[in-house]
Amino acid sequence: MKTTVLLMSLLAFPLAAFGGPFSSKLSVTTDRPDALYRRGETVSFEIKWKNTTTEPAASFPREVHWRVSKDGVAPVREGTLSLKDGHATVTGSLDEPGFLQCKVTVVEGDVTHTAMAAAGIEPMQIKPSLPCPDDFDAFWTTQKKRLAAVPLKSRLTPVPLANEQDAHIEAFDVQVDCVGAPVSGYYARPASGRAGGYPARLYVDGAGVRSAHLFQAKDWARRDVISLAINAHGIPNAKPEAFYDELTKGALKLYRVEGRESRDTWYFLGMFLRVQRALDFLAAQPEWDGRTLIIEGGSQGGAQSMAGAALDPRVTFYTAIITAMCDHSGMVAGRIAGWPKIVPVKDGVPEAAVLEAARYFDMVNFAPRIKAKGYFWVGFVDVVCPPTSVYAAYNQVTAPKEMIHMITNGHNLDNTRLQAALVEVEQRHIAEQAVAVHAP
Repeated sequence: MKTTVLLMSLLAFPLAAFGGPFSSKLSVTTDRPDALYRRGETVSFEIKWKNTTTEPAASFPREVHWRVSKDGVAPVREGTLSLKDGHATVTGSLDEPGFLQCKVTVVEGDVTHTAMAAAGIEPMQIKPSLPCPDDFDAFWTTQKKRLAAVPLKSRLTPVPLANEQDAHIEAFDVQVDCVGAPVSGYYARPASGRAGGYPARLYVDGAGVRSAHLFQAKDWARRDVISLAINAHGIPNAKPEAFYDELTKGALKLYRVEGRESRDTWYFLGMFLRVQRALDFLAAQPEWDGRTLIIEGGSQGGAQSMAGAALDPRVTFYTAIITAMCDHSGMVAGRIAGWPKIVPVKDGVPEAAVLEAARYFDMVNFAPRIKAKGYFWVGFVDVVCPPTSVYAAYNQVTAPKEMIHMITNGHNLDNTRLQAALVEVEQRHIAEQAVAVHAP
């Protein structure tokens, strides 16, 4: 097995928690371009202030507040520094594998400027905060048997496509029976319908409440791939925005915590079973080539992607971008947990029932069960799906894998370079699969 670690910076400035930009005037960077260090090494965070072209070049704020932490949790050091000619330096170190995060703020009148950087401290050595439950496999085997007892019935409603680019494909709004809510999404395929001739691809959605994305299905059908894009909740597609707003404010407002006290009732049980059923649907299509099955997802979708790859050995390739649901029990090891930070902690003690239930939905435990090739991205300043939690899961993957480091990025999926990279790696996998079939 070979693990490739690459370096990529997507934007000129870092991203805040949900993708919004930090200040364009204030920046902080590590003293190494790759932002990677060993335990105990000193990390220098270089702070810079850059005035706009309309401001006097020598006019700088006097002070910057800094905060250095272990990826957002204790131990925390903070203080105030004077900016000299718009520059200052903060140092820190970490004596365990993880991420050292530096957040800086400058107050300019009634405006607060913020920037953030982080250093990876031997991230390949980060381990899960708790071991896998002994009955993890037995639990999911039972759940898959429950699903298998539900007949694989689907309902396909044709979706008109007016674009000339879509003349050679056909698309459907599809629902597939499942345990609980159905799989609901868009399915697209080449109109020629060549039996056994096409790779298959499943797109799974991130957090929130919305329709499935038609473009995620039809864009790949144009590339001669049968493609299914599903929404996360088994809800109807293509409804007015008010429909999804009402669900967001009402029935699905707190879906992340619904039933979290038990592995049998947590909301994500149904979500993960819908992923499995979506894969069943694709594998049952006569157009599938029977050998190439891809899952793509980011954030909550990254968790669904990993879970699907672990549950279904037919999956040959998956992407897990800024992945959620990693190391739910991080606080047990004095670390930050991944989204949705599901385990309540009172007086330093995690709630036992939720802590136990979450282990059955943790990517650190799905990871070693994956046999497919994996493609990961991690944001070093992601405060939603923190890099410490992502690496705790990534390091448990024993199958071939690749990690992309976005050292200046937070929790961001809406990026043209990201989308281009995903198309490239998925098409490469399809080509490799085709070559393997024809190899002597």
